[in-house]
Amino acid sequence: MDKKKNLILSVRDLEVYRKSFDAAMEIYELSKGCPKEETYSLTDQIRRASRSVCTNLSEAWRKRRYKAVFLNKLTDAGQEAAETQTWLEFALHCKYIEEEAFRRLDDCYEHIFAMLNAMEKKADAFCRSLSS
Repeated sequence: MDKKKNLILSVRDLEVYRKSFDAAMEIYELSKGCPKEETYSLTDQIRRASRSVCTNLSEAWRKRRYKAVFLNKLTDAGQEAAETQTWLEFALHCKYIEEEAFRRLDDCYEHIFAMLNAMEKKADAFCRSLSS
């Protein structure tokens, strides 16, 4: 087994980052179909919340020298993921997105929560590896 293959050199190497980035991009594409009157409410909010998962992960990665800050940023990422799920539910009930898209993204965010939780439990390992 090639250990270099699994080496995490940047936040972009984290599966949870890639998954949350891809979900944010899918939400961006889906939100283009929202009505104009939702521009400054649902559309902006769901885009902001979904993108904030990634930005908080990036901040956590750069702050992992300080375990408490690392954990705080992971918590913030989780909160933004939860907010995104709520906005997705509004979009579904307003019939701006299909049930299939909602289920797929909701499930994706549940996986993101699980990965964030695993990172929290292994914070010492992340905070010890300061190679970037």
